[in-house]
Amino acid sequence: MLGGDYALFGAYPSETLDRLNALDAAWIRGNTERWLEDSSDMPGGELTERSLAYCREALGETAHALAALPPTADADGALICHASPRSDMKSFAPTPGVADAELLADGDPDLIVFGHTHVQFQRASGRHTLVNPGSVGLPFDGDRRAAYALWRGGTDFELRRVEYDAGAYAAAVRDRLAVTLGGAVETLVKRVEEAAFA
Repeated sequence: MLGGDYALFGAYPSETLDRLNALDAAWIRGNTERWLEDSSDMPGGELTERSLAYCREALGETAHALAALPPTADADGALICHASPRSDMKSFAPTPGVADAELLADGDPDLIVFGHTHVQFQRASGRHTLVNPGSVGLPFDGDRRAAYALWRGGTDFELRRVEYDAGAYAAAVRDRLAVTLGGAVETLVKRVEEAAFA
């Protein structure tokens, strides 16, 4: 299962989609796929606006297909969503908080798998089990390794990390996006290098 945010802010939008298309996986839409056609709630600024233009140009007609992906999916009784059952922007934190009650409803499945925050964790919230596999290409928890999860059924998840050359990728971000993003490219480079939302 692929949970959204595939191409925006990346150095290789079309190449990433080519790799993902080779997988036998179901896809859902994240907020950044939605922004390809409806960016009305996208934060303004040079970084986001220029990144969106670059991504739209790189993807061409594929951008429309990404924006049309379903926002959620069911997998063996689990709800797969991008940020939460209520939103593709409002999500859960690694520790319980008041947002849990706002984002969960009695009718939601017991198991909810989501992403959006780029922070890997698994925890309970009442009867719900919340699992965030993290981010393969842009983790924000201080650990530069790619994050993902293996699901063995029920609530049996193995949260995994794997090394990749984050330094080389940061250099690729700078090389490929500097002309389009100008000085804002350094924010993306810093996010890769520090594995944090800089």
